[in-house]
Amino acid sequence: MSEENTVMSSAERRASLSLAGIFGLRMLGLFLILPVLSLYAHELPGATPLLMGTAIGAYGLTQALLQIPFGAASDRLGRKPVIAFGLALFAVGSVLAAVADNIYLLLLGRVLQGAGAIGAAVIAMVADLTREETRTRAMALIGMTIGVSFAISLVLGPTLEHWIGVPGIFWLTAVLSAGAIAVVYLVVPEPEHSGRHRDAELSREMLGGILRNPTLLRLDFGIFALHLVLTALFVVIPPLLVEEAGLATSRQWVLYLPVVLASFVLMFPLVFLAEARRLMQPVFLGAIAVLVAALLLLAWLPPGPWSLGLALVAFFTGFNVLEASLPSLISKAAPAAAKGTAVGVYNVAEFFGAFLGGTLGGAVAGAYGAEGVFLIGAVVALVWLGVALSGPVPHHVSTRLIAVGALEPGEARDLERALQEVEGMVEVRVFADEGTAYCKVDRQRLDEDALGGVLDWARAEAEAAG
Repeated sequence: MSEENTVMSSAERRASLSLAGIFGLRMLGLFLILPVLSLYAHELPGATPLLMGTAIGAYGLTQALLQIPFGAASDRLGRKPVIAFGLALFAVGSVLAAVADNIYLLLLGRVLQGAGAIGAAVIAMVADLTREETRTRAMALIGMTIGVSFAISLVLGPTLEHWIGVPGIFWLTAVLSAGAIAVVYLVVPEPEHSGRHRDAELSREMLGGILRNPTLLRLDFGIFALHLVLTALFVVIPPLLVEEAGLATSRQWVLYLPVVLASFVLMFPLVFLAEARRLMQPVFLGAIAVLVAALLLLAWLPPGPWSLGLALVAFFTGFNVLEASLPSLISKAAPAAAKGTAVGVYNVAEFFGAFLGGTLGGAVAGAYGAEGVFLIGAVVALVWLGVALSGPVPHHVSTRLIAVGALEPGEARDLERALQEVEGMVEVRVFADEGTAYCKVDRQRLDEDALGGVLDWARAEAEAAG
C-alpha cells in the first residue's frame, strides 16, 4: 500500500474534524456537569443521595439502550437527520435540566440528554466519508476528542459553575447542541454513498459470536467497571473537596488542573511502553492495580487537599491508561470483520457502567458515606483485576482495511486465500458486497512486498476478466 493512499484528502480531513468536533462538543456537554452536579442536585427539593447519584449517571441508561437503535435508524433514514435529531434531544434535555426546580425534573432532563445517542450514527458517517486506508486515523481522532473533552471538563466545569451556575452550564450545552446541528448541515460533507461498514457498525449476524467471545467479554466488563467507578466517584468527590479540603466549587479547578496535567504526563510513557514495546499485559494489569490502590488511599487517608490530590493523580493516571488501552485491545481482539459489532457492545457496557455507578454511588453514599463509595469502588476494581488475570490480553495485531474493488464471490474467496498466505497476515476476510478486505496483521512481521504482489495480481485478474 503506497504512502499516498494513507494520507487523508482535504474532504476526508474536513469530514473527520467536523464530526469529531460534533462528537466532542456533545461529550463535553455531558462531562462538564460531572464535577459540579452532586452539590447542585443535593439542594433541590426531593433530593436524596440515591436520586442525586441517579441524576449523575442517568444519561448512561438511555445512551446504552439507544446507541444501537440510533445506528440502525441512520442506515434507513440517513446519517444527518438521525444525528440532528439526537442533538435536538440532547438540547431539549439540557433545557429541561436547566429549568428543573426539583430532583425529578433534573433526572428527566439527564435521561433526555442521554437519549440523544448519536455515537453510532457519527461513526457510521465517518466510515461513509473516508476511504478504508484512512478510516482508522479518522476513528482515532474521534476517540481523542472524548479524552480531551473529559480532561477539559474537570477544569472548566467548576469555573463555569462559578460564572453562570449549573443551570447556566445546561443552557450552554443546549446552545452548543444547536450549533452542532448547524455544523452537521453546513460543514459536514454529504456522503456520495451511505452503506454498511463492518468495521464501524454493528452487524446482527456477528453479534452472537461477539457475545460468546471470552476475551471481548473480559474487556467489556473492564469498561463497565471503569465507568462505574468513575461515575460513583463524582457523587462524593465534589462534596469532599468542599467539606474536607476547604475548596469552594469555584476553586476546585486549582486541584483538578494539576491532577489532570500530572496524570497525562504519567500516562503517555506507560501507553508508549504498552504499544510500542509490546508490554500491554503488565501495563494493563498494573493500571488496574493502581486504581485499586488509589481508591483505598481515598478511603483511608486523612482527607485534605494534598492527600486527595495525590490519590486523584494516581486514580486518573490509571484511568487514562485504561481508557486509552481498552479500545486498542477491543480492536486487537475483535474478528477482522466484526470490529464495529465489538465496539457497539463495548459502548453499551460503558454507558451501563456509568448509569449503575451513579445509582450505586448515591445509594452507598447515603448509607455509608464517601468511604463506603471508595471501598465499593476498590472491590469492583479488584474483581476486574481478577477477571483480567483469568485470560491473556489479545495478541499485538493491527486492523488494516484494503479496498479491493468489485469482485465475484469466487474471486473474493480466491483473494482471501492468497492474502492469508502473506507472512504476518493473522486473519483476513474479503467481502464481495463491499469490495473490502478486512485484515488483522502483525506489523513487525508483515511482508509488505508480498502483500502488494497479491493485490497487483488481484487487480490484473479483475482487469482481464473485465
